[in-house]
Amino acid sequence: MKMVIQRVKHASVTVEGNIIGKIDLGLLILVGYTHSDVETDMEKWVKKVLQMRIFNDEQGKMNLSVQDVQGDILLVSQFTLYADTKKGNRPSYINAAPPDIAIPLYEKTIELFEKNLGKPVQKGVFGAVMKVELLNDGPVTIVLES
Repeated sequence: MKMVIQRVKHASVTVEGNIIGKIDLGLLILVGYTHSDVETDMEKWVKKVLQMRIFNDEQGKMNLSVQDVQGDILLVSQFTLYADTKKGNRPSYINAAPPDIAIPLYEKTIELFEKNLGKPVQKGVFGAVMKVELLNDGPVTIVLES
């Protein structure tokens, strides 16, 4: 699993002209899965993201988590995180998990974020053409890979 985590002032995802997910202060998380990912790994990574101290405290130091600031999460599936660009000019996505593996993992990730955050998570639509808009705060962008 790969996650690109962006601290945002606001973010939204649009499908076919309709905003389907929108947050203010929080995290926009792009997530991709590979063939070897399993559900049992998800809980560890979800807790790590929720406890990651990347929001500023009163002194301007990154000491607070998304939970501490009562932020929201927008979770967007993105198979292109597993692009292989070693050969040629067209990326290969052979390392990205196919939908029959990735969809249950994405659904489990959503479930775990909601359970551990204690509120609904905004999300994209798996496999849809999406437009993602954000105002990165900092900017702060972190990449996690299991």
